[in-house]
Amino acid sequence: MKHKHVVGMLHLPALPGSPKASVGMEAIAERVVAEAQVLKKAGFDAVVIENFGDVPFAKDRVHPITVSCMTRLVASLQDEKLGLDVGVNVLRNDSRAALAIAAATGSSFIRVNVHVGATATDQGIIEGRAEQTTRQRKHLGVNVGIWADVHVKHGKSLSHASIGDEAADAVERGLADALIVSGAGTGRSVSLTDLEEVHEKQLGVPLYVGSGVREETLGDVLKLADGVIVGTSIKRDRVTTAPIDPDPATRFIEAVRSLE
Repeated sequence: MKHKHVVGMLHLPALPGSPKASVGMEAIAERVVAEAQVLKKAGFDAVVIENFGDVPFAKDRVHPITVSCMTRLVASLQDEKLGLDVGVNVLRNDSRAALAIAAATGSSFIRVNVHVGATATDQGIIEGRAEQTTRQRKHLGVNVGIWADVHVKHGKSLSHASIGDEAADAVERGLADALIVSGAGTGRSVSLTDLEEVHEKQLGVPLYVGSGVREETLGDVLKLADGVIVGTSIKRDRVTTAPIDPDPATRFIEAVRSLE
């Protein structure tokens, strides 16, 4: 088995300006850097930073303060020069803000929850904006990858009954550079049937599992996926909002490498 790419989630607490904000930026920055250092030491390849605590999420365009805060946090992380690839996800679906942050901070990729089609979510109907995102990337002249969710968690596709069809559209018509298949919600296990359907399309881009991966399920998942994005499983007591725990993070990497 070839090298599998392992990406750790950096779930931000509520940022200034959001309804549940209670922690200052200095404290948030310290946590981001500390957790990234834990992941680097454990052997992770990359991290994704996202405004997980900013519920309820804006449907598409976030407020300027959110962009400012996330830019500062990503820049603080990059200043550490840890050698990790860094991805940016601006929830719920502000791909243009994510791309701007990535371009300003030298980050490697963005995660886009709805890249093509339309999805019913708790924020309403979210429409993919692949045309805007790819044109903005071209205009900025940056080499930032677009990692697209298909049949994204916490949502129901209104335009693609088949996850395989959405995956094909995301790559062939939306120019996505990688695909992400997740379970129904944060920390929920992926459907192997869904994963196999996307895998069988052989679309020529990396395929990641984006939620619910645990040590005991890695064998089945990594037969089909090129990598995993992991958050809840490496948190203290497997609580998504808790800090990353070094012990399960290290065990997770060891389990992945043992399968290669």
